[in-house]
Amino acid sequence: MFLLSSEQAGKVAEQAQESTEHVPILVQLVNQYFGHWAYDFEMKYTYPVWQKLLGKFGTTPEAVFGVYTPENAIPWYTVMFIVACILSLVLIWIFKGKLSEDEPGAGQQTLELSVLAVRDMTADIIGPHGAKYFPVIMTFAVLILVSNLMGLFPLFMSPSAATSVTFALGISSFVYYNYIGISENGIFAHLKHLAGPIWWIGPFIFVIELISNFIRPFSLGIRLFGNMFADEKVADTIAHLAPPFTYFVVPVFLMPLGVFVAFIQTFVFILLSQLYLGEVTHAPHDEADHEYEEAHVETLASA
Repeated sequence: MFLLSSEQAGKVAEQAQESTEHVPILVQLVNQYFGHWAYDFEMKYTYPVWQKLLGKFGTTPEAVFGVYTPENAIPWYTVMFIVACILSLVLIWIFKGKLSEDEPGAGQQTLELSVLAVRDMTADIIGPHGAKYFPVIMTFAVLILVSNLMGLFPLFMSPSAATSVTFALGISSFVYYNYIGISENGIFAHLKHLAGPIWWIGPFIFVIELISNFIRPFSLGIRLFGNMFADEKVADTIAHLAPPFTYFVVPVFLMPLGVFVAFIQTFVFILLSQLYLGEVTHAPHDEADHEYEEAHVETLASA
């Protein structure tokens, strides 16, 4: 896939040069003030590494990533993702408002509803002990939702429409649940659970599960990227059918669909992350015994 001819490399470079004209003005301003520093860093440290690595495949960094210039040294998705992080903190602070038990405001009620929904979802999938993983899961939810919704507003683009961002989120989820599994069960027990309970097909199942686990971060990233990128492309294509009328009419009708896709993709990402956590973590023995006793008492009472 990296074997590009010189003609193809030139086309990629031209497309990368043209794409700088379509990035949000915020990204252009960031590159205007900080792009030369990032460009010098890339030329000194990262470019030689990519040049040496990609040279083994008969291609160049420019053919794969596009032309290197101070104007695009800081990619748009990097700027937009940093903005998404800042917006997430600001929105939580705004919704939180002044916390009140007697007269909670609309923002506080919205925030509480979201927190309770994700917390109950975590308890249902992982168990009551899953509450300790709630902060990380809720962070994923807020950050991904804000990233998905940013593309619906002027001057912004959805960072989740870039594979670099979605793969980073998928790898973060992958690293986190494996870290939890190793820290709670130990490296041997964590790997052993991949083999399943039947010893004579254990080696075969282990290989399948190992491959499956390594594919998970890419499937999380591709799923999120594919849906968000497709949503933006569909809206852009339809908006150009009969300009300038479709520039204003189409977005109004497609915005509810975009909001729906943003929420669904956020839900799918955190759902799968919780399922992966549920596979590697278990309730403490005393808590599990207590739940068993409660269930046994309820069974006897119903009988």
